[in-house]
Amino acid sequence: MKRANGYLESEEAVITWCVGHLVSMSYPDKYSPELKHWSFETIPFIPDEFKYEIIPSAAAQFKIVSSLLNRADIKTIYVCTDSGREGEYIYRLVRQEAGVQKHHRQQFTHEERMAQAIQRIEQHGFITLTDYANMNSMSRSMASRELKAFEADPACPIKAKGTAPHKVWCLEN
Repeated sequence: MKRANGYLESEEAVITWCVGHLVSMSYPDKYSPELKHWSFETIPFIPDEFKYEIIPSAAAQFKIVSSLLNRADIKTIYVCTDSGREGEYIYRLVRQEAGVQKHHRQQFTHEERMAQAIQRIEQHGFITLTDYANMNSMSRSMASRELKAFEADPACPIKAKGTAPHKVWCLEN
């Protein structure tokens, strides 16, 4: 793998990184100069359309990431951010500001997918095979195998209830 400024490259892959935020929401004064100093008369301020800007201290890395995301010979982008909202947000803002139109796939570790499934179950009471497959860009058969692996793991609280095609996964009591 060859090291370049802000990325690594081999014949099979190009790897780059954001290492924190590269894009930020614009401050209110970018919408209107009278919003530079807030007052009770101007709040709450909720714009019809939000504006964003490249963070000046991260502009060089944004330019590198943007050029790689839009490079003609790169066909698929594998997104390997943190699985939480912030990692997703960082990538989505970079993608938006870079004008990326290519297909991308979100990649999470086994542990991150398990944590997401648990979070979904806590919110909704259960998760279906289709829910899990869609959350992780997986086929239903791959999702089924992974959910079965979760069930087999004694440390994992996710257990199946019901039978196909009405099986759901819940948290063990």
